Amino acid sequence: MHESHDNPLHDANRLKSEIAEWASELGFSAMGVTGIDVAQHRATLTEWLRRGFHGEMAYMAQRAELRLKPDLLQPGALSVISVRMDYLPEAQDQALKLLDHPTKAYVSRYALGRDYHKLMRKRLKHLAARIRDTVGHLNARPFVDSAPVLEKPLAANAGLGWIGKHTNLINKRAGSWFFLGELLTDLPLPADVPADAHCGTCRACIDICPTKAIVAPFQLDARLCISYLTIEHDSDIPEALRKPIGNRIYGCDDCQLVCPWNKFATRTNEPDFMPRHSLDNVALADLAYWSESYWYDAMAGSAIRRIGFHRWQRNIAVALGNAETTESIRAAIAHLQTSDNDQVVRHANWAYAQHTTS
Repeated sequence: MHESHDNPLHDANRLKSEIAEWASELGFSAMGVTGIDVAQHRATLTEWLRRGFHGEMAYMAQRAELRLKPDLLQPGALSVISVRMDYLPEAQDQALKLLDHPTKAYVSRYALGRDYHKLMRKRLKHLAARIRDTVGHLNARPFVDSAPVLEKPLAANAGLGWIGKHTNLINKRAGSWFFLGELLTDLPLPADVPADAHCGTCRACIDICPTKAIVAPFQLDARLCISYLTIEHDSDIPEALRKPIGNRIYGCDDCQLVCPWNKFATRTNEPDFMPRHSLDNVALADLAYWSESYWYDAMAGSAIRRIGFHRWQRNIAVALGNAETTESIRAAIAHLQTSDNDQVVRHANWAYAQHTTS
């Protein structure tokens, strides 16, 4: 434990520096600190919900007040330790080559490896334990995209970056290929200065979006977003949005791939974020034949597993409908048409129609 000093601010600054060192040792790429006040984001969240931009994510509206008051999640919380962990497993040009590939699938780069939620939460717990060993008593709770926490506003307040026009966080020295996590604590740590925004007049992310989900700068309609449609959306994918989805079977990275700030992004060295099961370079037709039991085994430990097998097949059916017409593509579609899941069959029938000449 730290010895007592006459200047508590000196102690707090020193402790904060030590926490930053420990965070780095645990594999976090950066750390910042902010208070728990996110009231300035109330109007933005309220308007986003009012316009129905959250789609089928009812939990966004049901737990809105918790997002605006972190101390309801962790009573007694005074500071938020916000951390960043880089995840890009390959050079960006490799991902760009796969976008709208005629026969291969595109999986969002964040989901190629193991599920980041457990990895980061475990390391945040280790960070809390290290702090507790030093200060003696600590009330702390880790969060990694798993509770009603406004992680991007908190990270922006903590100086880790600014929220870009695509609504992702951008760091001018690291781009946007990173995960965020938070440790809510009862420590009165000195807050960092929020980062300035540097999007300027750039609108590359707005122009590239296949479904025009970025309806205005800093405004994302999730109902149009490919990440939402392929991951969160449980119903049938609207037919008008199927062609723009292209070969994207889980998530979408287009807005990040064209962001100029990502020229500064660095590849991760984290083994758990390396691609598994060749999902970074896999044929769509091959994926169609994965059995349910094989899929659940292969997706063990993956963030993809949460969407379930049939939603996965639904997404593949759409991508097959957008693929080039070959015998293997036709055969894969025919295979999905035999599914015992009505939704998969509907999407496979749509895919079949895309390859039927008049």
